[in-house]
Amino acid sequence: MPEEQTAAEQPAERAVPVTEVGAFLSRRREQIAQRWADETLFRVVFTVSRDEAVEAGRGVVDALARVAVSGRVEDTDSAGFTPVREQLARMAAARARAGLSNAQISREVDALRTPVVNLLVTDLAEAPAEHLRECATTLTALMGTLGLVVLETSLTEGQALIDRQQLQLTEVATPVIRLWDGIVAVPLIGTLDSARSQVVMETLLESVVDQQARFAILDITGVPTVDSLVAQHLMKTVAAVRLMGAECVVSGIRPAIAQTIVHLGLDLPVVTRSSLADALAYALHRLGAGIVPAGSGGAGTR
Repeated sequence: MPEEQTAAEQPAERAVPVTEVGAFLSRRREQIAQRWADETLFRVVFTVSRDEAVEAGRGVVDALARVAVSGRVEDTDSAGFTPVREQLARMAAARARAGLSNAQISREVDALRTPVVNLLVTDLAEAPAEHLRECATTLTALMGTLGLVVLETSLTEGQALIDRQQLQLTEVATPVIRLWDGIVAVPLIGTLDSARSQVVMETLLESVVDQQARFAILDITGVPTVDSLVAQHLMKTVAAVRLMGAECVVSGIRPAIAQTIVHLGLDLPVVTRSSLADALAYALHRLGAGIVPAGSGGAGTR
């Protein structure tokens, strides 16, 4: 049968591009990792040992192979990327610390594509031109997705760093000062939002316990405006301090802030004073202490 002989002589059908690319990555894992170790992204990050760069490259190649086999070459959420996200984050963070922008980091990741594609072309030199083109397109898409994963990871890590720094700055910007035995104060400067008010509350309550304070002064001289939201944050802090058995005094009520509070119809059920000095004098009086002017024959002690 001529037709049967022709069919028998036909070559076996080639694997679909994603399967072919996955197999290629697994087969050429070591060669790819070795070539990547000489690329800028790996060479500059892993400066101590080239072997470390090669090992990191192997991990990324393995991840790409898993993604290719799954067929999700354009999906940044593919499970295949999970094992290397931390590694990619460290690499991106290292380049960011070196002063590179996200665009520059993306270009370094894109530079990894050329040696892999060149190796694929060599590896599939005997394949039909159309199949080779499809495989190269699949591999290019896969490398593009890798770039997106690196960018997403870099942005996530960058935002996490910014959040940590903001929290640290907030904690530094809200110190609790011991003014007297049993009296502590928090000088607030800037806008009082929900996140910062939580830090203020936690820090102040800890200080009330540590110092065994009976009075806590919230000085808002440095707060530019007091609206209903800021007043709500202040009242929550005052209520929390009261639950700890201490009395809270709000100082720094300037004329403009007093008018704003009146116009907003806000009720502040708390002792207020115009300045920190007035608030301290009030707390000292409640404690049964007083300041004796030096000119009156006293020594300026309580």
